Amino acid sequence: MSTLALWPWQQAVLPDALRALTSPAALLHGATGQGQLNLAFQLAKAWLCEGHPEPGGMFDDSPAEPELRPACGQCPACHLVDTGYHPDLMVVVPDNVVPRVGWPHLEEALDKADKGEGRKRKLSPEIKVDAIREVVSFSQSTVSRGRAKVVLIHPADRMNTVSANTLLKTLEEPPGQVRFILSCGPLDDVMPTVRSRCQAWQMPSAPAQAVAPWLAEHVEGLSAADASALLAAAGGSPEGALELMAMGWSAALWKSLPGDLKAGRVGAWGQWPLPLLLSTLQKLAHDMAREAVGAPALYFPQAALPQGAGLPQVTAWGQELRKAMRHAEHPFNAALKAESLLFQARRALAKA
Repeated sequence: MSTLALWPWQQAVLPDALRALTSPAALLHGATGQGQLNLAFQLAKAWLCEGHPEPGGMFDDSPAEPELRPACGQCPACHLVDTGYHPDLMVVVPDNVVPRVGWPHLEEALDKADKGEGRKRKLSPEIKVDAIREVVSFSQSTVSRGRAKVVLIHPADRMNTVSANTLLKTLEEPPGQVRFILSCGPLDDVMPTVRSRCQAWQMPSAPAQAVAPWLAEHVEGLSAADASALLAAAGGSPEGALELMAMGWSAALWKSLPGDLKAGRVGAWGQWPLPLLLSTLQKLAHDMAREAVGAPALYFPQAALPQGAGLPQVTAWGQELRKAMRHAEHPFNAALKAESLLFQARRALAKA
């Protein structure tokens, strides 16, 4: 199965997206980590599928009602899309997303770039201007298989100002039979100049009652209760839950984290990358602030939260974490920064 196959709860969403997204430039958005790339990929596959008649009205002013259906999955075009070698499909993702896509030619491009520089490069989280220049060139070439040309860009908010500005003119007036599908998390994260040139469509979030059983079924040794805890830890994000599992996360570890922090015990989470550690501490501060005003916790089990922390104390800690998050990707000494963050946490929890 393709790594970008639809998740079960997305099966009913795809037809709605196909009916709604009629503009040559579409922007698919939703809560972070809800499988936007999977859905965007399946939209592109449906637009290129040769297993059903070409929908009328897609690229012209014909009044004919488009007959848009999910891809058949059997035709030559579908097989080319699945392998990443369809000549009329261009997928643009940051280097650090390439491993998730699982396409050999994207991985080969990274290897080629590494060899060209004579070293293993750090995988960039940004979509660089050179990639967007290739998009512009691709969109101006002729269609190879006579169906359409599709450009998929994910996450759209990872284009910096230069990259986005390079794309604007082509995005506003896509040439010929070119369709753009941009996907992202929250819509506000995308530059306004990009948003204004696209037809935006909000993808519904995954229902927890569907995701937790799916996680328990597909992750060996994961109980339904632990799957629910995992999903809550990831803020309801299926992608986030899977990433935590890949890092060796367990429900027991998550439940013990607040108590360990208060006691000054550093568990396996002390070795997490700084962005993940900061995000985790922010979730704890958020839940403790909610507990302080009598609201239920969102990320941690209520019983796991230290009791008695004052709202001003927790709020001040949360502000410190927000400041630190602005520099989470900077190349300072990670070990020293982690030690500083854990000291802040113990100080914030001292009266709880």
